[in-house]
Amino acid sequence: MPDDVSTAGRPHIDIASVQRLAELADYVVPFAIRAICTLGVADHLVDGPLPIPDLAKRSNAEPQALLRVLRALAGKGIFTETEPGVFGLTPLAQPLRSDHPVSLREAYPLLVGDLQAWARFDYTLRTGRSSFEYVHGMGYWEYMVEHPEESKRFDGSQAAGTRVEVRTVLSAYDSWAGLNSVVDVGGGNGMFLIGLLSRLRHMRGTLFDQPHVVANAHGLLREAGLTDRCTVVGGSFFDDDVPSGADAYLLKRVLWSWADDRAHLLLSRVREAMREDSRLLIHEPVSFPGDSDEVGKAYDLILLTMGGGCARTEEELHALLGGAGFRISRVIPTPMFPLVEAVPAT
Repeated sequence: MPDDVSTAGRPHIDIASVQRLAELADYVVPFAIRAICTLGVADHLVDGPLPIPDLAKRSNAEPQALLRVLRALAGKGIFTETEPGVFGLTPLAQPLRSDHPVSLREAYPLLVGDLQAWARFDYTLRTGRSSFEYVHGMGYWEYMVEHPEESKRFDGSQAAGTRVEVRTVLSAYDSWAGLNSVVDVGGGNGMFLIGLLSRLRHMRGTLFDQPHVVANAHGLLREAGLTDRCTVVGGSFFDDDVPSGADAYLLKRVLWSWADDRAHLLLSRVREAMREDSRLLIHEPVSFPGDSDEVGKAYDLILLTMGGGCARTEEELHALLGGAGFRISRVIPTPMFPLVEAVPAT
């Protein structure tokens, strides 16, 4: 007889499971973390614990509200109440600092448009269609154009994620030393490529994306001191030639945004640009069956809700890449998304 069924046929009461489910279903703590990030509370605790009156003044918060929020978060290990009404940082709170090497302060914005979409996630579950488009009557990127403040905060969240991705990919992939040139296809404003080139000083890079997308990359490259090692090329990977002849081609969170027909065209354009000894690196969520707890599965739900694509299975990637003239040589796990290495099929 299963452990969760009593002799009377009723479910066995497993209090630990009930408590765990309540914790997973509760959105109080995620909202509290996001609000604390918005106020920059962790930044004011860098030099040590502070009493609530001082911390509230520096954070522009109401003292009693801040006290209640920090006590709730301290109960989860985020901040610590060192003495009554005095709070400091914990290891979990450290990444909420703006100056942390992999700062996550901007990773968790409170975006009204997103929250309204999640409130109707049942629509997505019933129909398979984007609740964001259902609620707002427009696509995600159209909405961001009309709401520049939310768009700015969204960009900040992407930059925070990129800092983490750079570090995880660098440590997971053992072949960087043999790559002297890389093209970041659909690389946005170049933050990921800048992260790579800053740490791999033997490498040269090319950033390739729509002209209006790469417009801000020049300034970022100057700030990073990389203008002599990185070329910026504006163009469409569907309509224009992808820069050719590099050792490696990178697609970071690009392929998942497109249906199979467009993804096949994108991959074919990249394949045309590659040498026979070049390799393709794909870094994005992959959907694995089973009960494993992977960040990609949660990202897949974000895509489903916001109407931005899907995470493919490894089998689907094999088929898609094979149809475009590639074969997968290995799939490398990272703390974020897998890194899929593919080479031209012989």
